[in-house]
Amino acid sequence: MMNVALQERNVYEDFDLEKDVLFFKIGTHGLVSFHGRNYNRKKRLSAQEIQELTGRKGYFQISSSCYINIGKIKSIASGTIYFGSASSEGKQLTVNKRQQVVIEQLVTHKA
Repeated sequence: MMNVALQERNVYEDFDLEKDVLFFKIGTHGLVSFHGRNYNRKKRLSAQEIQELTGRKGYFQISSSCYINIGKIKSIASGTIYFGSASSEGKQLTVNKRQQVVIEQLVTHKA
């Protein structure tokens, strides 16, 4: 019998934008803050990398510097986007009513 060591991926160091990142925020001087279920990671990106990042399908811009992963939204209620259960410690963001309607439509079409 052959033993094969399974490599576990370190989500903090080697995260996947579609699978792991709930949302990201772009700061000054190319500093981007990625928010996952159990982590926040800051990484400096070039202007080209930021342009590619903000143009990705599956993300929606909710402010001038914040983009959410549509596929990771669990629910939306009263202007709040929940990435986990509404009553738990899951991450959440607030949006205005107009954005809430657009996001609800995007989530419905994605499902």
